[in-house]
Amino acid sequence: MGYEELFPGMDAKWHANATKRFASPFVDVPTDRIDVDPIILSHAAVACGFTIRDFYEKPELGIHCVGYISHLYDLLAVTHWFYSLPWCRELGLTLQYKDTLPPISTGPIISEPGQVDNIHVPDVDELMKGHTLPEFIRMYEYVAKNLPMTLVPISYGFDIVGAAAELCGVENFIMWTFTEPDAAKKLVKKYTDTSINGADGLARKFGMAMLIVGSVLANNDIFSDETTKEYSADMMRYYVDQSFRRGAGPQIFYHLCGNHETDYKVFKDTLIWSPFTVFHVGYKGKEVFPSSLLKQEFGNMATIMGSVDTKIMINPNPKVVYEQSKMQLLGGRDSPKGYILGNSCECPPYTIPGNLLAMVKAARDFGTFGTW
Repeated sequence: MGYEELFPGMDAKWHANATKRFASPFVDVPTDRIDVDPIILSHAAVACGFTIRDFYEKPELGIHCVGYISHLYDLLAVTHWFYSLPWCRELGLTLQYKDTLPPISTGPIISEPGQVDNIHVPDVDELMKGHTLPEFIRMYEYVAKNLPMTLVPISYGFDIVGAAAELCGVENFIMWTFTEPDAAKKLVKKYTDTSINGADGLARKFGMAMLIVGSVLANNDIFSDETTKEYSADMMRYYVDQSFRRGAGPQIFYHLCGNHETDYKVFKDTLIWSPFTVFHVGYKGKEVFPSSLLKQEFGNMATIMGSVDTKIMINPNPKVVYEQSKMQLLGGRDSPKGYILGNSCECPPYTIPGNLLAMVKAARDFGTFGTW
């Protein structure tokens, strides 16, 4: 039995309206309300009665769950599936599936700066014979067959600094940025070049592919603004530029997870901005990044995505989620290039359904065009 036999068909009427809402910021045609993207991943599998491990070990099942649960909560018209360490296996890292986590590294593969030179960047043909690219291709072929209206092929650079750091160990990498900066930069570039080749391979198969890339490890809890620019923002620009040249894009989702209290400023004049760009920042210090500030700084450059704190998504208090959603909507809903309400990072697997409904209800109450 295929996974598609586990789910009823998608409601075409719902999907048609959700598609208009999804496209609204990019075509400047208001629809029923502002879209909500809680960055649902393994929560979709849990909500459908499966496990977190099922979501990651069985991508076709995982992405079908995302489509089905998006319908339940009236969320996005497109499907996605990913984890935080794509392309690392092709560079030599071993990943392990866990019952309650995404795939994690079993440990670094190098320990000395001089070993960075030994890491081979696989070309597109080599990636086609690897793990990550065939997995993405197989998954998107499943979506094209069974959920074709939700298909948006996506290639992930994801956290190019954090993923590169896994190759030598995060503590080692942070030390190298002070003591061996050339080796640290070379390591990030090797991971980024591999991700670019991955975007190339996906674009060869499906045509234009959306890009998701972010700054997670590189944030103000660890690095200065200057270091974040040098290791993260500059390399994110390089990733997007080179991926565009290979036929990927033009849609981009920039995801700044963690505390970007002051370093958010370095991304503004560094990144590449296409007409189909979504820009998202999770936190400013210990608080969610204010949508009003996001609008002020980036509203003329991209569709902005405001944040609801993921920590409150597992607390049994939907009113708190509703009020924070309301605050963020009021601060960002009139952003010039559009606004999306999201979580500060991935929707926790055991998010309380009532809290997701609170986000959507707030969008219906305070993100309805024409009633401001």
